[in-house]
Amino acid sequence: MTQDDRELLSRMAKGDQSALDAFYRAYEGRVYRFIRSKLNDSFDAADVLNEVMFEVWRNAGRFEGRSSVSTWVLGIAHHKTIDRIRRRKPGESVELDPEMAEEGTPDAAQTLSAAQDAEQVRRCVDQLSEAHRSVVHLAFFEDLPYGEIADIVGCPEGTVKTRMFHAKKALMKCLQGLKEMGLS
Repeated sequence: MTQDDRELLSRMAKGDQSALDAFYRAYEGRVYRFIRSKLNDSFDAADVLNEVMFEVWRNAGRFEGRSSVSTWVLGIAHHKTIDRIRRRKPGESVELDPEMAEEGTPDAAQTLSAAQDAEQVRRCVDQLSEAHRSVVHLAFFEDLPYGEIADIVGCPEGTVKTRMFHAKKALMKCLQGLKEMGLS
C-alpha cells in the first residue's frame, strides 16, 4: 500500500482531485481516530482532520520519502492537534461524546464490567501528559513501532521509549489507586 500512497501523493502534487479523494478515503478513519483520542471532541476532530488533509494536499509535492506516508500524515495530524489544544481557552472543557452501541453486544453484566474497565483506563489515560498520551495512542491503538512514533512526535526513539515507560508506570499506579478506592 505504501507505493500506492506515494503514487497518490505524486498525483496530488500535480493537482489531481481524484487522488485526493482516494487518499482521503484511505486515511480519514485512522487519522480521525488519532485526533479524536487527543481532543475528546468529534467536531474539533473533524475540523482538524480537514486541516490535516488540506495540509497534505498543499504539501504533497514536498513528501521526501524519508518515512512512510502514514508516519508523515500522522505527524501532520499530531502537530495540528497540538495547535488546536493550544488555542483552547484556559479552563475550557470538552465533554466526551456518548459511545454508540453496536449490534450483537455481550450481555448486560459483561457490558457493564467492560465499560467500567474502559472508563477506568480512559480516566487514567486522560491524566497523562500530552506527550505520554501521544505515545500510548500511537503504540497501542495505531500499533506503530517506536521509530515511527519518534518521527511523528518529533523526538528521538529513546525519548519515546522513556515516555512509554513512564506512561505505563503512571497508568499502573492510577489503575491500582482506582482499584484500592473501590472504583473497579
